[in-house]
Amino acid sequence: MTLERHDASPVPAASATSARRGTRRWSRRRGVAGVFSSLAVVGFAAAMVAPTAVALADPPETDEPESAYSVALADTQNITVTVEGATIAPVERGTFEIYVKPKPPPPPAPAATTSSSGEKSTPSAAPLFYTGGGAPAEWMAAAGIAESDWGYVDYVVSRESGWNPNATNKGSGACGLVQALPCSKVPGNGYNPVDNLRWANGYAVGRYGSWAGAHAFWVKNHWW
Repeated sequence: MTLERHDASPVPAASATSARRGTRRWSRRRGVAGVFSSLAVVGFAAAMVAPTAVALADPPETDEPESAYSVALADTQNITVTVEGATIAPVERGTFEIYVKPKPPPPPAPAATTSSSGEKSTPSAAPLFYTGGGAPAEWMAAAGIAESDWGYVDYVVSRESGWNPNATNKGSGACGLVQALPCSKVPGNGYNPVDNLRWANGYAVGRYGSWAGAHAFWVKNHWW
């Protein structure tokens, strides 16, 4: 018995039998290799998916406490599914109050006083008393008062304040050597003897014409 090849050449029977056996062995080997390859692919895929599935199904336990943000986030994501669709439950919010301490009211302004001559004065809350020292002659010279008028000035000042630069009338608020009223009308500081006498020099000349006229008025009326 002979077999024919595609090229029509005769093939011995023994050779044909050996070829069939070789083909069957090759087919079996290829099938076994395919099965093992499929099992390897399945095993590899299971190895990759298994940790992820475990992680999604059972999150690891931690000792860290839940934060206020995570709790609030979980509350806001609490969704109830209905037939119409997804509805978000409203978040209940609390209220709080803030107390603002009011500012203290400003201290009241000093009350104005009225002297016997009708002049109003507002006493200073903190008078700047004089502590510089000196003598009457030095003060009058520094104030620009002529030496020929010093006698008149001494007469008036001695009766008004006794040459005390810090003398203050509690009733009217008049201050200084010549008891200027109000004290605030004196440029500078009413308790400074030079400032007080400088103002008094202009007052005596302006109202009475001279210190002599101021002296005469004081002798007659006991004020000036």
